[in-house]
Amino acid sequence: GLGFNIVGGTDQQYISNDSSIYVSWIKKDGAAYLDGRLQEGDKILAVNGRDLKDLRHKDAVELFQNAGYDVSLKIQRRLQPQNGPVSHRGDGESGGLPLAAILVPGLALAVAAVWIVLRYRQRM
Repeated sequence: GLGFNIVGGTDQQYISNDSSIYVSWIKKDGAAYLDGRLQEGDKILAVNGRDLKDLRHKDAVELFQNAGYDVSLKIQRRLQPQNGPVSHRGDGESGGLPLAAILVPGLALAVAAVWIVLRYRQRM
C-alpha cells in the first residue's frame, strides 16, 4: 500500500459541507512516511491526474488501491486546524489549543467565581 489512510468523500464527509478526501494517518515506515512530503491533514485533490472531487469514500479508496507503483498526488496543505481526529507531525505549526478554547472556559470560571463571592457577601 501507499502507507496512509484517508477520510472523507460525498458519503462520509470529514468536514461539514466538504466532501474532499483528507489524509488521516500516515503509517510509520510506509511509502508516504519515507517519502516525507505528505502530511496528516493534507487534502488530496487528485491521484495520477484523476480529480477526487465528488467521489464516494470507497471510490476514492479504490483509486488509491489501483494507482500503481508510481503515484502522483496533487495535494493542498491544511492551513488551519479543524475539528477531528487528524493530528500534525512536526510541520512547523505551534499546535496547541485555539485561543477561544482557553478564553471561553476561563471567562466562565471568572463569572462563576464573581457570582459565588457576591452571593456569599449577601448572606453576611
